Amino acid sequence: MKIQANKSGRAAAPRPGEGGMATVLFIALLAIMMVFVMVESQSIIRLHREVKLLEQQQIKRLNPPPTNSVPANLSQAK
Repeated sequence: MKIQANKSGRAAAPRPGEGGMATVLFIALLAIMMVFVMVESQSIIRLHREVKLLEQQQIKRLNPPPTNSVPANLSQAK
């Protein structure tokens, strides 16, 4: 963009509306980026919950029963 000088030697002011369109585009891009950030954060929260649930299931499955107790399936069979 060339800066044009008027007769007094000062730079000419930009035409009205030139800066406004750039501002609108910037705000629109910023809004789109914010939507993406919100969607990604919700996905990360959901993934964290799922990993936590899987971890609890694995701990429950792999945790050995105490040594002096009777297994639950044998005590119910009698």
